[in-house]
Amino acid sequence: MKRRALFMAATAMSFGALAQPAPVKVLAAGSLRAALTDVARAFEAGMPGAKVELGFGASGLLKDRLAGGERADVFASANMAHPQALAAAGKAAPPQAFARNTLCALGAAGFRATPETLVDRLLDPAVRVGTSTPKADPAGDYAFAMFERIEKSGRPGAQKILADKALQLTGGPNSPPPPKDRNVYGMLVATGQADVFLTYCTNVVIAQREEPALVRIEVPEAVNVSASYGVTLLDGAPEAAQQFVKFMLSPAGQAVLARHGFAAP
Repeated sequence: MKRRALFMAATAMSFGALAQPAPVKVLAAGSLRAALTDVARAFEAGMPGAKVELGFGASGLLKDRLAGGERADVFASANMAHPQALAAAGKAAPPQAFARNTLCALGAAGFRATPETLVDRLLDPAVRVGTSTPKADPAGDYAFAMFERIEKSGRPGAQKILADKALQLTGGPNSPPPPKDRNVYGMLVATGQADVFLTYCTNVVIAQREEPALVRIEVPEAVNVSASYGVTLLDGAPEAAQQFVKFMLSPAGQAVLARHGFAAP
């Protein structure tokens, strides 16, 4: 009888484990780490039993992993192009815009610039300008698009000068992995690997929280670039994943993103 009771208990535990829904697997842009973690916790709190498993990285590299067959339910990108590419390949639903971001300059403690003098400082041969890696990381694409806008604003040759001098320090396939316990942009500038880093304004907020001596310089509106973030459901995504995306787009989800500095789509 004791053996039978143990068998029944083990069987019940097995069926209980099987009854637990699988976590919603979300792959997302690194710039969403703090915000989407809070979105996921809020979603779980409002839907007992639901779990969200988050993974972060450069959007372009995540897109390549998904295109290569890695399984996920939701892909949240720092641009619309990468999720659209998956949709065009028949691997995902058409993406929806869910947030916006803009570029800011993160300067070292001794870096001096204002919005009016920022372009001149970036063009100074002595100033080391950090960016993310274009194509692999949308933040790099946006920075290089900013270089183009600077040239078109009346600075002949600026695009090539800035593109040639840009230190592509993050987001590439060969970039060192970001530290788990620090903002990578703040760490790079604070340790002297760049004098100024062009990144999302939301990243600058986090970097200054960790490294208060770093300075934020607003990028002039005439040359700034707006980043539109897109989310898509991968083929085979369960109902819980659909509910998670709906929550991201809901007023409650948008309020969480707004607290982290993201604008509405």
